[in-house]
Parts: sequence; C-alpha cells; structure tokens
Amino acid sequence: MLLLALAGSVGLALHAQTPSAVIDIANTPIPIQILVQSPAETATELQVICLFRSSPVNTLHGSLAEMNEKLKGLLDRVRKPDLFRGELGETLLLAPPAGSLGAKRLLIIGLGDSQTFSPQRVQLVGKILYDEASRLRVAHPFFAPTILDGGVSKFTTGEVAEQVIAGFLSSAATDKLLRDANASPGQFVTALTYLAGAKNAVNTRDGIEKAVATAARKKD
Repeated sequence: MLLLALAGSVGLALHAQTPSAVIDIANTPIPIQILVQSPAETATELQVICLFRSSPVNTLHGSLAEMNEKLKGLLDRVRKPDLFRGELGETLLLAPPAGSLGAKRLLIIGLGDSQTFSPQRVQLVGKILYDEASRLRVAHPFFAPTILDGGVSKFTTGEVAEQVIAGFLSSAATDKLLRDANASPGQFVTALTYLAGAKNAVNTRDGIEKAVATAARKKD
C-alpha cells in the first residue's frame, strides 16, 4: 500500500505542477533524499552527472540533451577522444556560464563503454561522488546517474542506485575511519540528493534502501 501511495503522490504532484517531489531515505549514516527533478534544473552548489565514453554512437537524450542545449552545445564540444574521453572514473569539473544551469558547478564522471555497461561499474562512481565532493568541500552534492539519458535502458534505476550508494557509503565509511584516527581534515559531505524521474522514483528508492541495509549489516 505504501508503494502505491508513494507512486500515486509522486504522479499527482507532477500532474498538478506542484513543487518537485522529495522522498527521504530512512536510517542512513548520511542523510539521503530522492528529488524528482532534472539535473538541468537544480539550484545547487555541485551537480554531478555521468557520461558514457565519448563516441558518436553515444548520443545525448532527455536531461543530458536539455543540459547540452542550456550550455549551448558545450557537452557535445567537450566530448571528444582528445578532450573528455568519458572513460570509467574520468572526471571533468566546469563552472556553468551565468544564465545557463542553476548549479554553480557541474562535475561529470565518465562511465566508459556503454555496450559493456553493468550496474556494478557505478560503485566507483559513487566513491568518486563522495571523494570529489569532499575535496571540493561541498556539504550537499546533487547526483543524477543519467544512464537512461545516455542511451542505456536495460537496467532498472534501482539496480543502478543500489550500486552508486554502495560506493558512496563505502567512501563515507572510509572517511569516518580516517577522522576517528585523526587522519582526516574533517567531514565535508553531510547530505546527498539523488535525482530521479517521476516514474522511476520508487524503484530508485528501493535500490538505495537495499544499499543502506547492506552497509548497516557490514557495519554490524
């Protein structure tokens, strides 16, 4: 009943054009929420997205196409084999020009080859998300996997979210261990917003909850 009620409330919120739906994840070591919103529209200190390997076959769809349009084709221009290759774990940080995106900074993380992609690959993305936000001293990053908008649709958003958050929480646990040993300058990341489309919000929530439960069992 809860799943049906949640899915219904998300749909009604969007149909009525009310503010974007937010789903809070319970019992997380770092507060995590799901926001039903496009990464092209977020007003945040740091928006993180992903891109597959820079290749003509990996075209941009949905929110990625929207972001590229708002950036006046910048994503297309930088996605070149001799510029941003999009290899797994490769990163690119840019400051969107005034009047383009709402985010002050945009971090792009490479996903590698789209044809051989599997959700397990994005555990590394989750680690990079936490580590780079910490390095940039951003307390509350926003993340959108943008895998569907990159053209890969054979995995559920829950499968992807589970692996992203597994990596994110792994890096958070490592950071806590270092802080407890007085070997870290301090905790900078204190919350995470994970973006999802309206029809994928519940499935994304389920995946994140699985990752949180697994991390809790490992801790025990």
